[in-house]
Amino acid sequence: MTMSSALLTDHYELTMLQAALAGGAAHRRAVFEVFARRLPGGRRYGVVAGTARVLDALENFRFGDEELEFLRAARVVDEPTLEFLAGYRFTGQVYGYREGESYFPGSPVLVVEGTFAEAVLLETVILSILNHDCAVASAASRMVQAAGRRPIIEMGSRRTQELAAVAAARTAYLCGFGSTSNLMAGHLYGVPTAGTAAHAFTLLHDSEEDAFRAQLDSLGVGTTLLVDTYDVAKAVRTAVELAGPDLGAVRIDSGDLAEVALDVRRILDAFGANRTRIVVTGDLDEFAIAALAAAPVDGYGVGTSLVTGSGHPTANFVYKLVAREDAGGVLRPVAKQSVGKPSRGGRKWAYRAVEDGTAVAEIVTGEPEEGGHRPLLAELVRDGEIVGREPLEDGRARHRATVAELPTMAHSLSPGDPAIPTIFS
Repeated sequence: MTMSSALLTDHYELTMLQAALAGGAAHRRAVFEVFARRLPGGRRYGVVAGTARVLDALENFRFGDEELEFLRAARVVDEPTLEFLAGYRFTGQVYGYREGESYFPGSPVLVVEGTFAEAVLLETVILSILNHDCAVASAASRMVQAAGRRPIIEMGSRRTQELAAVAAARTAYLCGFGSTSNLMAGHLYGVPTAGTAAHAFTLLHDSEEDAFRAQLDSLGVGTTLLVDTYDVAKAVRTAVELAGPDLGAVRIDSGDLAEVALDVRRILDAFGANRTRIVVTGDLDEFAIAALAAAPVDGYGVGTSLVTGSGHPTANFVYKLVAREDAGGVLRPVAKQSVGKPSRGGRKWAYRAVEDGTAVAEIVTGEPEEGGHRPLLAELVRDGEIVGREPLEDGRARHRATVAELPTMAHSLSPGDPAIPTIFS
């Protein structure tokens, strides 16, 4: 049975609903937009991820008997509000940037249209998903760019909450990681999984040689042997002596990775294991990966930095009401005017201006354009029915294309301004 997502929300969403129902404004048409006022950490671009998970959450946003009884017992809302919630179904429209697409400050990455009562309840769960997944995606994209053609495995499950780990693995794959250690991500989303052994396996055996022999006997010579439990140079020699020159790979998890990789490569080559790959792990982020560009490394494993957004665990998205129906039935722009947190009123459309194959601006406008620029908002939900699902591989391909379209400065790892400006018109 699929779990309801209805209680993945904040208390005040329901008390706002109760007051709006009582005051007669709950059924006014409303437009909410999700956007970020800035990119985290001075990054040059952000990446959209989590849209598919938002659609899943919306589909399962139902108040069943268990949810209603909890709200009743906790006295969160009154009986008329509980009656409304019992029949809650989102019947509006949702538009959004597709997964894998880049975004910039002010980009309306999601637009939700419906009654106030329908749309306001979705705020917390939408922000929860997008703030996490887009933060991970923005970090993952930088790591993939830093790695060049070298593959990266996602291995951060033990460094975050268990469900967040699955979402992070999915997002990393979307942004170009080759595989994950997380089996649930493989089961739910078809992400390729990989992994062999940890230090505990070596320590279990009476000797490193015994451990390597057991792994090779079980998994074959194409396996990856972890060589830094004791003495790296000795371990590499033992590995090749047991497996022969066709050993698949060795993994290094500690020390000065660049220097150790050089030593390991020399030993492997001296033993004729020229095709044996070297994989490095151990607190890597995009900066460490970039620093290893000249080292004889064939692949990376990234954990903590990936699942925490490489120091920026949120994408800073907000969910703001930008238009609402007035007493006369006219949809009017509205905007928050507080100092430091202003918003722009009115329903918006977004486009990417591209010249000679390179993105030059994000165009956010109050009126839909007629050609000229690439539209960014796709229809995701129509009259409450999900119409915008797509395979994960589509988002993966889109991400490759959108990153290739960005100007060269976008790939700099140093803090700076967004790679392209956001132009409001």
